[in-house]
Amino acid sequence: MALNRYSNADKILLAVDSIIFGFDKAGLKILLIKRDFEPELGKWSLMGGFLKEDENLDEAAIRILQHLTGLRTIYMEQLYTFSKVDRDPVERTLSVAYYALIDIAMHDKELINTSAQWFSLDKAPHLIFDHNQMVEKAIARLKRRALSKPIGFELLPPKFTMRQLQKLYESILDKKLDKRNFINKINSFGILVRLDEKDTNASKKGAYLYTFDKVKYDEKVLEGFNFKI
Repeated sequence: MALNRYSNADKILLAVDSIIFGFDKAGLKILLIKRDFEPELGKWSLMGGFLKEDENLDEAAIRILQHLTGLRTIYMEQLYTFSKVDRDPVERTLSVAYYALIDIAMHDKELINTSAQWFSLDKAPHLIFDHNQMVEKAIARLKRRALSKPIGFELLPPKFTMRQLQKLYESILDKKLDKRNFINKINSFGILVRLDEKDTNASKKGAYLYTFDKVKYDEKVLEGFNFKI
C-alpha cells in the first residue's frame, strides 16, 4: 500500500476575493457587498467565496462573482495572495485577490444582489478582515497599469468623449491633468477613432465622440507605452 505523504499536512482553506472597479460620469467606484453571515455579519466586504475541489482559481473567481452579483464576461486579473496567519478569525484561510474593471452603465442592470452597492473610492466604508489592504494593492496596480498600458476598453462605454477619457485617467491617477497635454499624449498612441457624432448632453455645441481602435488598442496592451505627462 502506497504511503500517503499528504496525510500529515495541514488542511487550509483557500478563498477568492474580487475588487470590482467601475466607472461612471462621477468617476471611479468600487462595488461592495454587505456580509450575510458571521463573523462580521452586516459589515461591508469585497465579493468573495471559497475554492471548490473541481475548479481552478480563475473559474472560482468567475463563479463567485456571477453568483453574488449576476455579472459575467468581464475583465478580471489575478492580483495577489494574502496569507497572514490570523487574517480570518474562524479558520486558517489564504485569499487570492482578483480585480475587475467594468463600465457601470453597461453592467449595473445585471446586479442581482440587493446589498451590493457602488461607492466612490474616497467614500467607501471600512471593510472586514484585510480587505482594505486588498483594495489598496488593487488601486496601486491599476495606477501602474494606467501609466504603462492603455486603460478604458473595459471601463468606458463603446462611445465616449475625450473629457470622459480624461476623467477616467484623473480618477485612477488621483490628480488633475492638463487638457491639451492629455489630448496630445492620447492621440500620439493612435488608439482612438473620432466619430462623426457628438454628445450634446453637456453643451449645445457638443463634444465629439470617440471609440477605441480594437486592433491598435490590443497592440498597445502588448507593447506598453509611457503615459507620464
